[in-house]
Amino acid sequence: MTNFAPSKSNIHQRIMIAVNNLGIQFGKRVLFQDVNLKFTPGNCYGIIGANGAGKSTLMRILSDQLSPTHGNVTQGPGERMSVLEQDHFKFDEFTVMDTVLQGHTVLWDIMKEKDALYSKEDFTDADGIRASELEERFAELEGWNAESDAAALLSGLGIKEDRHGMLMRDMSGNEKVRVLLAKALFGNPDNLLLDEPTNDLDLETVAWLEDYLSKFENTVLVVSHDRHFLDSVCTHTLDIDYNKVTLFAGNYSFWYESSQLALRQQQQANKKAEDKRKELLEFIQRFSANVAKSKQTTSRKKMLEKLNVEEIQPSSRRYPGIIFTPEREPGNKILEVKGLSASIDGEVLFKDVNFQVEKGDKIAFLSHDPRAMTALFEIITGNRKPDSGTFEWGQTITSAYLPLDNSSFFNTDLSLVDWLSQFSNDNSEIYLKGFLGKMLFSGEEVMKKASVLSGGEKMRCMIARMMMTNANTLVLDSPTNHLDLESIQAFNNTLQGFKGNLLLSSHDHEFIQTVCNRIIELTPRGTIDKLMDYDDYISDERVLAAREKMYV
Repeated sequence: MTNFAPSKSNIHQRIMIAVNNLGIQFGKRVLFQDVNLKFTPGNCYGIIGANGAGKSTLMRILSDQLSPTHGNVTQGPGERMSVLEQDHFKFDEFTVMDTVLQGHTVLWDIMKEKDALYSKEDFTDADGIRASELEERFAELEGWNAESDAAALLSGLGIKEDRHGMLMRDMSGNEKVRVLLAKALFGNPDNLLLDEPTNDLDLETVAWLEDYLSKFENTVLVVSHDRHFLDSVCTHTLDIDYNKVTLFAGNYSFWYESSQLALRQQQQANKKAEDKRKELLEFIQRFSANVAKSKQTTSRKKMLEKLNVEEIQPSSRRYPGIIFTPEREPGNKILEVKGLSASIDGEVLFKDVNFQVEKGDKIAFLSHDPRAMTALFEIITGNRKPDSGTFEWGQTITSAYLPLDNSSFFNTDLSLVDWLSQFSNDNSEIYLKGFLGKMLFSGEEVMKKASVLSGGEKMRCMIARMMMTNANTLVLDSPTNHLDLESIQAFNNTLQGFKGNLLLSSHDHEFIQTVCNRIIELTPRGTIDKLMDYDDYISDERVLAAREKMYV
């Protein structure tokens, strides 16, 4: 692919994005203040913070979409900034290809002016001179390669070539997300701002984006709830906490583990300062050794070695108390599936699916079509009939289901306490408030109407509902949807130690890798069933060969 980026030799001579004395507040509420930062080429900065801390607000200020209360943001003269569009309807009247090309505004303006000149009936000498100037600039920007570059980006993001000429209004919501991401990436901008770029992307497309950004030579700032993505692409972490914005060397995992270590140290009131410092230094050295596996090994390791241990402090974030306690141990027979098939409007999602869940299995289900996993889970939980086939649960099995679509559960004006009581044998207020408290609903929040909850709040309520069942088998369809990083981390941690069985689908690489010991992939031609973790699954040559045959 043609590169519009500067060569490595002059990359470090470029001026960075500079943030000077930046502050923002809404009324009396201060999000952050006195922020002084420099973002330099060759680095990727992951922006993290609790919901409402100001992650997206900071991105809007950096991209000049929002004026700060005080301070300013500057970037190098002539540098181009590209931002991932959040308005999915803005380009409905344009083709997919033209939408992507508009990502390089200078090149797009040249193309439009050229077209207008050449379509004039009274083409003058002055027009000829202007056209010549435009052609020269067009060639300097390697405009002749623009469409092929855009097409390569679209294909990498899963938009097939036969759709590149379609109007955006005819694309699905999922496809629009990918096109707008291609638009942001197009032309290798000097400064790239991505707010939740992995939303609605499947695991393979996220992996493509990770690889793309790990090789990107300019400046990237990204907000994401995908921990594996942050770990794969970020050289630095920007933490919004305590009404401050603090820059750390290292990725999300380093920040999380160091903040947890600092919290444990804070709780050990009698621990000597020198002992604390020694423990932190040992932690940094261990983490630096692990960085050897990353794609940005050398520079990141050097940054960690220079880290001032005094910067590390506990986070003020609150993590929900997600605890699943099976009431009884599952027996030897968990679930047996024979010859299951399902389709939608004649389109086969999967057919002749056969598998048996063994005791201790934590299974991740994959498919190129996410509707396949939802259909399977709806069938085995009794909410949908298969086209053919049977399934049978063991007599000792009690299951709890987290559906992809939970909207039907919240079409009510019941308070959260009354809402939760519908699913409980114990309707005492203390008991119910205990579960809501674990999910971070406290005080007057427990009296909120269920109908006005945000997506994340609904998910936490559904998790509380599941916890009350004391089930020994959990069926989870995209469990990280709508959750913040803190809830995802807490959910992930508890599932790693869960004593029962687990069947899940997820677009969260880290979730699958750290929790699951078995992978079952559903295809229109059958299944691939492997007892291995996810990283091994996606790198195993025999699995790759089998997958190619299944999707031909």
